[in-house]
Amino acid sequence: MKQNIYDNPIFFHHYKTLRQKASNYNRLLEQPTMKALLPPLTNLQVLDIGCGMGNFAKYCIDHQAKHVTALDVSSNMLSVAKQEHAHSQIDYQLQAIEDYEAPSASFDCITSSLSLHYVKDFDAVIGQIAHMLRPNGVFIFSVEHPIATARHTTDDNWVYDDNHQRLHYAVDHYQEEGLREQTWLVDGVVKYHRTIATLVNTLITHGLTIDKIVEPIPSTAAIQQLPSIEKELRRPSFLFIKAKK
Repeated sequence: MKQNIYDNPIFFHHYKTLRQKASNYNRLLEQPTMKALLPPLTNLQVLDIGCGMGNFAKYCIDHQAKHVTALDVSSNMLSVAKQEHAHSQIDYQLQAIEDYEAPSASFDCITSSLSLHYVKDFDAVIGQIAHMLRPNGVFIFSVEHPIATARHTTDDNWVYDDNHQRLHYAVDHYQEEGLREQTWLVDGVVKYHRTIATLVNTLITHGLTIDKIVEPIPSTAAIQQLPSIEKELRRPSFLFIKAKK
């Protein structure tokens, strides 16, 4: 079984509470960026990897996608998705992307929000995705930014002065790729650090063309709603890559 921290009851309780807040990183930064990168969805077959609680899958259907196959390893996530965002054109599947199989050229658009940094064999997964994409298909994904995943420590990576004002963000171990065990809501969350070069070159190796790279910054309105998000102006939390076949 692939890592499934989202079915840890303590983690899921805290995560769901976080996501239900009116102002959070997902609502104000990650999802607006993902949606802005989407092509027109009319009549497209979409694969959503790490679909979570189904909000994005339903957004795709609301914007005229023909069908969404929505994968997640968490039964907790899918339980909420099926309760709150059930739709005849969404097929929710309890499935890790590493184990998922689909015929060649099955999807026009493949998306993944903040799930691929949990994948151990990134090369194999990108090979699967390239295989499943139709010619001219689009693959859009976000991961935690490699400067945020680089250090081995789970401590706050900001460096502060004596008045607890942020001086700068500390980056270390950047070129040392591999497993990172972090504390996020609970101890022992496993992620995989990769350099930007590895992320980009793996896509190129599998025949995908880079269309756009985005390191999102919050809007003025977002900062007003959630002042802590202002630190994104100094250090991005997320990296988005849009590629085409």
